[in-house]
Amino acid sequence: MTGATRVRDLLALAAFAAIATWLLVGAFYGSLPPVPVFAGASLYPVAAIEVALAFVIRARIADHRIGSGPRQLHPITAARAVALAKASALVGAASAGVWTGLLLFLLPKRSTVDAAAGDTTGAVVGLVAGTLLVAAALWLEHCCKTPDEPPDEPAL
Repeated sequence: MTGATRVRDLLALAAFAAIATWLLVGAFYGSLPPVPVFAGASLYPVAAIEVALAFVIRARIADHRIGSGPRQLHPITAARAVALAKASALVGAASAGVWTGLLLFLLPKRSTVDAAAGDTTGAVVGLVAGTLLVAAALWLEHCCKTPDEPPDEPAL
């Protein structure tokens, strides 16, 4: 099994996406369509679902309700939640990077280019959505960890 998702890896992905987007938007901004206000909003429901799932999983692990019975957390379900969390963290980081790159291009041009001023709101909505998805994914991954076993008592 792989270890926990590293924040530095997510930051590196976001930085790469931001730089690539900034370069591409700089070259093609004039031929791009306007950015709708809710262009990046599709990540908000995913983040909300992951937060809810994290609380359910956390409660079941805390109550030691892990197994294949009813109202228990099946270990395969926990593994799938970890996989979902890892994938979502990557998607969120890449998305946040793309929106950051777009904002880095748009913000200096807001006062001179009307389209840049109109596109800024949609880019901010997307940036917040990507950031929230990363946070929700990291929380879900954290909640899937098994609690540490207490040390065995020495025999007397």
